[in-house]
Amino acid sequence: QVQLVESGGGLVQPGGSLRLSCTASGISFHSYLMGWYRQAPGKEREMVATISSAESANYADSLKGRFTISRDNAKNAVYLQMNGLRFEDAGVYYCNAVYIYVWGATSNYWGQGTQVTVSS
Repeated sequence: QVQLVESGGGLVQPGGSLRLSCTASGISFHSYLMGWYRQAPGKEREMVATISSAESANYADSLKGRFTISRDNAKNAVYLQMNGLRFEDAGVYYCNAVYIYVWGATSNYWGQGTQVTVSS
């Protein structure tokens, strides 16, 4: 059974930092494209950052320079370091794991989400 378990969310003041963690089980972690997505109330889920098995990172344009994604294949974990948090960064952050088969099909898994609240 595949599980993605996020942690590290919480309440932070504007300008503060948080580090989210996601630990995966039940998958060949090193083969998966890992990502962080977020969803604010009343808005659609959006991509924050992804990192490939080769550790190539991709970020939403608006977040470049503030957020950093990383992974540790030995620990089956992916991280999101968030600095300079703003009110608009608040929402539920989801961990995502995707495996792309050579014929184009995908296996796609989501964590349960962790809440990030930015408030003064």
